[in-house]
This record gives sequence, structure tokens and C-alpha cells, in this order.
Amino acid sequence: MSAFTLDVEKRFHPPFPLVAKFPSSPQNSSMSPLSPALSRTTTKGASGQDSTVTMLAAPTTPDAEDGFRTLVHPTLSKEIPPPPLTKTKPKTSRMIRFRLWCNTYRKFYTLTVTLNFIGLVLAATGKWQYPRQYTGAFVLGNLQCAILMRNELFGRFLYLIVNTLFAKWPPLWFRLGCTSTLQHLGGIHSGCATAGAAWLIFRIVLIFIDYRHFPAVILTAGGGYHRRYIYFSCFRTHHNIFEGHHRLVGWFGLLSTWWFVVLGDSYNATTHSWHWQADGSIVRQQDFWFVIVMSIFVILPWVTVRKVPVVVEIPSPKVAILRFERGMQQGLLSRISRGGLRGSLLEYHAFGTISKGRQSEEHNLICGVQGDFTQSLVNHPPTHLWTRQLKFAGVSNTSKLYKRGIRVCTGTGLGVALSTCLQSPDWYLIWMGSNQEKTFGKTISALIASLPPSQYTLWDSKERGGRPDVMKLLKETYLSWGAEVVFITSNMGGNTEMMEGCKKEGIPAFGTLWDF
Repeated sequence: MSAFTLDVEKRFHPPFPLVAKFPSSPQNSSMSPLSPALSRTTTKGASGQDSTVTMLAAPTTPDAEDGFRTLVHPTLSKEIPPPPLTKTKPKTSRMIRFRLWCNTYRKFYTLTVTLNFIGLVLAATGKWQYPRQYTGAFVLGNLQCAILMRNELFGRFLYLIVNTLFAKWPPLWFRLGCTSTLQHLGGIHSGCATAGAAWLIFRIVLIFIDYRHFPAVILTAGGGYHRRYIYFSCFRTHHNIFEGHHRLVGWFGLLSTWWFVVLGDSYNATTHSWHWQADGSIVRQQDFWFVIVMSIFVILPWVTVRKVPVVVEIPSPKVAILRFERGMQQGLLSRISRGGLRGSLLEYHAFGTISKGRQSEEHNLICGVQGDFTQSLVNHPPTHLWTRQLKFAGVSNTSKLYKRGIRVCTGTGLGVALSTCLQSPDWYLIWMGSNQEKTFGKTISALIASLPPSQYTLWDSKERGGRPDVMKLLKETYLSWGAEVVFITSNMGGNTEMMEGCKKEGIPAFGTLWDF
């Protein structure tokens, strides 16, 4: 008998996948079931003996009717590693790439900018007088909407409404639309920010055209506010530089907005006079209330900032596992900082939370070493960190909308995906990485081990000799699990490969987003 041969027979009831149990030998202790759908192939080993190797295959009708199947799972041999399973990536058609490029984010952005551009043209040509008289309202209205789309409280409210009202019962296309809308709210954010900049330019032009009716202080404030707004917008597209400056510029921009609005609303261009009396004239201006609401949404998340104790586990130089008190619902992300003036005001980093549920006593973060901040967690483990107690929701939070789904992730992407599978037996986990147990440690391994073996597939590329045929693995699991949707968390290359493959196969999927 070859070291590659291991027969496992397990009875199950469709549509649930197999529960495969393995002997506790040293070679098999770190293995997990490949997939609910498997087949067997016999090949000649290096010693000339027959070896049985597991291959993925769609479930057959007789098996489904009989309610059981015989599986074969390879036992890895250190002396004779299995061959790499990566196949040549097929070319993707331009239409599929275009459909992925033209996502809901870009649709929201285009719609928002187009509507504002039409209004701007009508105002500039004199066919719509209202924006010429109340241009500041259009500037601040767009800016307020942009801030609202990125606000943690508003986002949690939207996710709560959608998950409460539309869980599982509406048509699939409607639920997919809800997920896509919530995931791509950033398109409205960017579109409103761009439109606000355009309206601000229009406002400044109107002021300078009629400069004789405005004092120098308003002209100076308008020009300065314009430069700061454009600075902020430009750095939004250069994320590496923007990340270190946007909060400071944002606070300064908020103060500048107050200054510009108060000056503008306190001056009467008709009588050429200031009205500083406490007659409530400023309060009656819509600009004032736009700034009030905008300020509330900016400040509110900062009210929840707390310094909390943390336990740091360093299983390898590549990863730090952070453990905090308090359990959480799945699909949330946590922002953390080391504190100090720089950290508390300028630098917060987001990571997916891992928790078994609200009743749990703790939650964990997986922090992959990729920059100065995460490197400092490994080199100088902290005992306390600053965090916002109000967590923001990610796309995984909409997993409640679906009857069954698949959560695919690679490497540290497990931090975003694992909670969904821990808190729902209807979600199947596929995790691909290299040297997983050694890299991520006992805490993460124990959490995965708490799942039924039928609910996950681990693919360790180092132990298995290469990457799997990702789309074959994903497609077979999708069909046998009876999934409605696939959520993907991976690097840009892996995300693109899986998203293109899912689009080609007609599998509904949502991938990782990067700043546009």
C-alpha cells in the first residue's frame, strides 16, 4: 500500500456534504477534506506501486440517490510530494473583463457625477437660477453625502435594515443587488466628493466674477478652502501619500468649511454689510445645517475610541494574532492604532474580526506583516491598543441574506472570512495558503478545528506541492454545497483570477475591493 492511499467512507444526506474523518497519524493530523465532491485516480508511484490520488469531480446521480459516497483523500509523503496542481490560466474574454471593470462602484460614481454635471451646466448657462443663488448648499450637500457613505454608524444602520428585511426570502437577484449596493457605496462617496469639488469651483468663480460685492476676507477664505479641498481630493487618488495625511487635512478642512460658511452667511451681498446680530439669520441658512450634520457624522465615530488591553501571539515573523475582549457578530472590521499623537489622530488600520459570536468572550485579528505598523506589532508587541468600539461592516455581513454560500480566502484574508463560517453552518470555508499551521499558529488552527470537517477545505500549497486548480475546486464545491453566492478575499492576482472564473461560469461572486 502506497503512502498516498487513504480510503474514507462516510454516509451523508443530500444536499449536505460529506463529513470525512481521518486517522490521527502524524502525516494526516494537519489535513482537512478536499471538497464535498471527489473522485479517485490510480497512478504508478516512484517505486512502481499503484497509488491512489484524489481528484475533484462532480457528484454523480446514483451517489446522490443512494445518499452516500466513498471518498479517497491523499496522505502526503515527505519523501514523494504530490505534483503541483496549478494549470495554465485560460485567457479571459474582453467582455468578461469589461463587465468586471464596469462594476456597481463605477456605475454609482458615473451616475452621481453625471447628475451633478447636468445641474452644473444648467446653472452655468443661466437656465437654472437656484444653484447660482445657493451654490454653497450644493457644495456642502455633496460633501455631506460623501462623508455619510463612509460613516460607520450609517453603514451599520444600512446593513441592519437590509439583513433584517431581506434575509433569504426575496429572489436571489434582489439579494445579490442588495449586497452589491452595500459593498460599492464608495462609488457614491467618490462621486459626491468629485461633484462637490466641481460645485466649489463654480462657487469660487461666481464670487470672483462679482468680487466688488464681496470683502477680501471672503475671497481669501474661498480661495483657501478651494485649495484645501482640491488637495484633499487629489491625495485621495494617491493612497500611499494620502493615508498619512488625510485625517489631518480632513480636520483642517472641516474647520475651514465652518469658517467659509459663517463668513458667507454673515455677509449680505445686496447691502454690502455684515449682520453679526443674534437674530438667527445664520441658523436659517441651509448651509449651516449641512455643516452641522456633516460635523456630527465626522465626530461621532471618534467618541467611541477607547484604549483596550490586547494579547499578542506571534506564531511566525510573518503574522501577529491579536486577541481582544468581547465577542462580535460576523462580517465586522476593526480599526486599531498604537496611540500617541500620530497614531490616535493620523493612523488607524483596519483588520477583519474573528469571533464565534456575540456570546463569545473574545475576538481575534490576523495582522500580516506588510508595513511599519504591522512590523512593530511583531518586533514590539503592545499590551494595549486604541480602537474604535463602533466597528464598521464589510460585505461578509450580508451573508445572512443567503441560504448557503462559500467563503474563499487566501493567506491573511482568513481574518475577514472565518467568522462567517464559525457563526453559520450554511457557509463553507475554502482557505488556501502556504505552511498554514506553522504560520498562523495554534489559536487560528483551534478555531478552524472547531468547525465540522464537512464545512471547510484547507489547501496548504507547501504540503500539497503546489496551488490547486482554483476554479475547479470552487466550481465543484459550489455545485455540491448548493451555494447561492461566493465571497472572495485574496490578493489582487488571486481575486482577479477567481472573479473572472466565476463570471465565466455564471457563479455569483463578490471579491476584494481596493481604493479606486
